[in-house]
Amino acid sequence: MNTSRVFVFKQLKSLLRVKCSSAAPSNDLRRLTATPGSCPKVCVVGGGPAGFYTAQHLLKAHPAVQVDIYERLPVPFGLVRFGVAPDHPEVKNVINTFTQTAQHERCSFHGNVNVGKDVSVQELQQAYHAVVLSYGAEGNRSLGVPGENLSGVYSAKDFVGWYNGLPSNKDLKPDLSRETAVILGQGNVALDVARILLSPLDILKETDITQPALEALAASRVRRVLIVGRRGPLQVACTIKELREMVNLPGTMPEMVTAEFQGIAEALKDLPRPRKRLTELMLKAAQGSSEGGGAEKRWGFRFLRSPVEILPAPDVSRAAAIRLGINRLEGSGEGARAVPTGEVEDVECGLIISSIGYQSLPIDPTVPFDPRKAIIPNKMGRVQQAAGLYCSGWVKRGPTGVIATTMNDSFDTARSLIQDMETGELDTSAAKMGSQAVTPLLLKRGVNPVSFSDWKKIDTEEMKSGKAAGKPREKMLDVAEMLKAAHS
Repeated sequence: MNTSRVFVFKQLKSLLRVKCSSAAPSNDLRRLTATPGSCPKVCVVGGGPAGFYTAQHLLKAHPAVQVDIYERLPVPFGLVRFGVAPDHPEVKNVINTFTQTAQHERCSFHGNVNVGKDVSVQELQQAYHAVVLSYGAEGNRSLGVPGENLSGVYSAKDFVGWYNGLPSNKDLKPDLSRETAVILGQGNVALDVARILLSPLDILKETDITQPALEALAASRVRRVLIVGRRGPLQVACTIKELREMVNLPGTMPEMVTAEFQGIAEALKDLPRPRKRLTELMLKAAQGSSEGGGAEKRWGFRFLRSPVEILPAPDVSRAAAIRLGINRLEGSGEGARAVPTGEVEDVECGLIISSIGYQSLPIDPTVPFDPRKAIIPNKMGRVQQAAGLYCSGWVKRGPTGVIATTMNDSFDTARSLIQDMETGELDTSAAKMGSQAVTPLLLKRGVNPVSFSDWKKIDTEEMKSGKAAGKPREKMLDVAEMLKAAHS
């Protein structure tokens, strides 16, 4: 952009700062601003980290943009509320930043709105200059093996949702009656699940884990958790922080197969520093397991194993074991590939949790979607062949990375959107009604949106219930209960 255009754009933004200072302008003011250069209105679909980070950057980068965040549930924050482990409260501190964004004068939160069902993406496009899809990954990747639908087999997404209070998972009732549990996958979520299964109750009682989950874990007979991966120790996907927490978990000891670490010590010198430190800690844990110990509970990695079949109990009512195919590696490092050897082994277990990844789903027939990659096809957040439509977060790039990854990714999408405003690729000249067009549609359809101040009522009730139980929070598990508190 040349110097004169930059000057004109800055002057325009200065004028808009005055005209658009109110998030909900009066009818008279709206008529005044219904001119070329009127207040850009952006809709963000999804009230999780991607949605809030996108909104945050838009509000910071443009002094006139108005942002409305639509969320399917009555409560905000997405995976920060429903995905972060209860014993990781420090990770949830980002909620403070999201709250500041939601309470910004040019931002509004609309919970209890299911986009694609209560209102279509096309209707949002008619009401806003731009729509950003940031609705995450609500689906589960299938194992694709016989028996995966047996009782006792769960996705990590559902299991995590159960102990974190996701309404759709409140009735999960996982089978914790047998000694051994098997987790398929070796990422951070897998280690979160293993840690929650084996953590002393005294630790969990001081978190915001749900009361039903706490009671189920108190009665749990799970004493051994195997964390299975298709490749080797040098390809394990967890971080050193998560591994260290497992190693230091009170009342537990590692149970590794030392033969699976053959040659790993010699490979250390050629590893990048983060991978080297992680591998050294694994080796130390493996050596500790060979020394034995009197811990009541055990956990361990199992490498070069892929699920082949879930084996049923004699009455075929539940899972009783898992058949694992034994692999060998072709190649080395991050690019090493697991190749089946044809050998198998059976592991008796009553609980099997698949932690092989979340998966985004199509939101609306009008929105492009790549079913193979399970993402919305895009270029730097711009949805391909769909002007005015953007995406950020997991639905943009797939379910990878940590919250900081999502932050940077969402900022990139916001920058693309701002750039399109500046260059004229995104036409903001015509006035748009935003939520003032959408809310009447919702009310007509029997949908009562939850504002951020309504959410604060839910928040207050949860904190109050938590305090009575000696916990930081006791989450409401039922949407109807949330709505009752919100609209009281």
